Amino acid sequence: MAGDTIVAPASGPPPSAICIIRISGPATKAALHRLCGKELCPRRLTRVTLRETDRTVPLDEGLAVFFPGPDSFTGEDVGELHVHGSRAVIDGVIDELCRLPDVRPADPGEFSRRAFANGKLDLVQAEGIADLVAAETRFQRIQAVRQVQGGLSELYDSWRSRAIECLAETEASLDFIDEADVGSVPLQPGKAQSLAHDITAHLDDDRRGERLREGFRVAVLGPPNSGKSSLVNLLARREAAIVSATAGTTRDIIEVHMNLGGWPVTLADTAGIRKSGDAIEREGIRRALNWAKQADVMLVLGDLSTGETPQFEDAAAQSVRVWNKSDLRSPMQDPRVQPGDLAISCRTGSGIDGLLDALEAVVAAGVGHPEEGLALTRVRHREALKRAADALRNVQHSVSTELAAEELRAAVHALGRITGRVDVEDVLDRVFSNFCIGK
Repeated sequence: MAGDTIVAPASGPPPSAICIIRISGPATKAALHRLCGKELCPRRLTRVTLRETDRTVPLDEGLAVFFPGPDSFTGEDVGELHVHGSRAVIDGVIDELCRLPDVRPADPGEFSRRAFANGKLDLVQAEGIADLVAAETRFQRIQAVRQVQGGLSELYDSWRSRAIECLAETEASLDFIDEADVGSVPLQPGKAQSLAHDITAHLDDDRRGERLREGFRVAVLGPPNSGKSSLVNLLARREAAIVSATAGTTRDIIEVHMNLGGWPVTLADTAGIRKSGDAIEREGIRRALNWAKQADVMLVLGDLSTGETPQFEDAAAQSVRVWNKSDLRSPMQDPRVQPGDLAISCRTGSGIDGLLDALEAVVAAGVGHPEEGLALTRVRHREALKRAADALRNVQHSVSTELAAEELRAAVHALGRITGRVDVEDVLDRVFSNFCIGK
């Protein structure tokens, strides 16, 4: 309930040196006074001794700060307690706070949801906060910060304003058709088409923002014993996959997440591709090819020590051909090696740095730098923008002004749903439920 005061840890799980416990709601000031035993000066960190409500048993020595609403993250009175990050201290402080009337543990994302409800941020910015908390690489962080700062929100709001302008002109021609100064102004469907063009150009981004947020998917495919698992371990710099001389060891997909020069990459070790009578191995091969079809790039690994040439034309659209075991046979002597192919040795490490550089270039080209432009980051945004663009294109083909106005209303509504400028209760739970508790 909005009238409740909520409390939750806003930092990482214990044990840790410090934990920040966040409080928000009308009882915040009283709760801080009860635990700290004194009035806090707004926006100033104060050293305090936290005690249980009877003031006899100490909880911890720490720092406290009070942010009066509406100038706070949530727009309500907000407090923070900086305490030692042991489970005993955290549980003790939260238990004492929840003993107070109308104070309860926060639900996931409830702080950010209150900030949204109080106009402190919109839905796109709220999603940016979730992305920033989850960011694992430099470029994920940059993209999330830009979203939190409101760059995407400004773009989508400007499009919504243009759609509202088109709608206002159309409805004016309907409501005041008998007025000479209004009814005589012809409708301008070209404005709607221009807006549809801008939205479509934004959509035509090859999912660059979503790839950066979710991670670039790289499938490692090749025949059995070509060194796929060894290569994945080398690239991940840990023993993620089992390496064995026995062919067909890898049966299921082994996914490894790595930071490649600031870009997030999900690397998949897959079953060796060959004809097999083993039902389990055939299922592993089927899964490997299916994962490759959904991958952003396929790393095709060949074996210089054999005469086999791997071919996977039906998999990912883009591929990088790599030949392993260059320590056993020189790639210069192998007619299978084509210009642009890479040669490595998982045994000696030769060529691995060159492969990493090549893979980083492929990822950079496929994702792009987050500072080069504002990119779509979520399927929710993409679906709403598609609905808006379709509605705007339909304006030109509407057989009546009434139908044109209805299409424009649909476009305004779709654009408003992205940032939360219209009634979007049905999407709020989905947006905030994935947040951590303290956000």
